Amino acid sequence: MQAKNTICLWYDGTALEAARFYAETFPDSAVGAVMRAPGDYPDGRQGDVLTVAFTVAGIPCVGLNGGPQFKHSEAFSFQIATDDQAETDRLWNAIVGNGGQESACGWCKDKWGLNWQITPRVLIDAITDPDPAAAKRAFDAMMTMQKIDIAAIEAARRG
Repeated sequence: MQAKNTICLWYDGTALEAARFYAETFPDSAVGAVMRAPGDYPDGRQGDVLTVAFTVAGIPCVGLNGGPQFKHSEAFSFQIATDDQAETDRLWNAIVGNGGQESACGWCKDKWGLNWQITPRVLIDAITDPDPAAAKRAFDAMMTMQKIDIAAIEAARRG
């Protein structure tokens, strides 16, 4: 059954490669149907991969090989909640180490330009602490980081 709402992500001929990477990297992710173009189109030929159905952490997506006209931006990102530093490190390193780029505050970009927030649950708990001073200390610590360091967030929260 097709999902009622699916995220469509635009790629320049690399949708299948990206979908395979996501399926190998993130739990509860898989590559589904691959649709090949039934005829030529502006940025491809009959038989080329046109769309790829896939899930990322349970979220249904379709990758569209639409051509070079549109690029991903920080206006859209996947936020992946992690349970510990090992999971945070594994996901961050998979994205950045596969041609991606580090950014700030737990954000990174994969080699296809798609943005990810690798967000430890501890971080969310810390910056929403009922004690405003503890929340601010944790927030200020986060603002100095690229990949989130859970031990440093917890230490900042404690003061």
